[in-house]
Amino acid sequence: MRRPFVLITSFAWAPLLGGLLALSATPALSAEPHRFATVPALTVSFNHGTSSGGVSYITIQLDPDPQHHGPSVLFSERAAGSTVDAEWKEGVHRAVAAAARALGQDPRSWTLTIKHSTYTRFTEGSSASSMVAVGIMAAWRGDTLRSGMVLTGVVTPDGQIGEVGLLPTKLEGAAMARMHTMLVPKGQARTEEWDLHQQASQRDMTVVEVASLLEAYELMTGKKP
Repeated sequence: MRRPFVLITSFAWAPLLGGLLALSATPALSAEPHRFATVPALTVSFNHGTSSGGVSYITIQLDPDPQHHGPSVLFSERAAGSTVDAEWKEGVHRAVAAAARALGQDPRSWTLTIKHSTYTRFTEGSSASSMVAVGIMAAWRGDTLRSGMVLTGVVTPDGQIGEVGLLPTKLEGAAMARMHTMLVPKGQARTEEWDLHQQASQRDMTVVEVASLLEAYELMTGKKP
């Protein structure tokens, strides 16, 4: 059996950090060396032109960087298993910037390890970035995410949640995973292409629109950031 390995990637952080570096000095993490959160993420796979939705899980480990050389993001990938593309990784970096901004923290003191567990060998796109941002915030604060809820959307460094595609397929995947609530970007629950409210009601689910990371976090934890 091949052992997991950690692939370290780097991106140009200056455009993402922006005003974050002007924040006051961040206190060190508590005596606990690691903080964890596991979040669900909606996926879409294609087979002979047919799409199907599903739910995968992303584990987030948050560690201190006392030298303030971060933010560092390490992606744990398996050589013979699932991998993620550059857009997915860039989305995670935006999620780090958005979570730090929402928490009022300096991300230079953070090192994160991201592990994506999925049945799909290759995952692409950044629609899970908003869910990753929620997970980072929950790991930092020690909050528990409500079960049965999932979020999809492209998060921006300033904490807005942007549009994504294939939402009817993602809703089907959420229903199959027995999710009861799906959060989607504002304005996307009902469009010219679909009516997610109607589709959700047929599956005993609820669809809620959210515009920002802070709004999504409060709904998914029951707590204000």
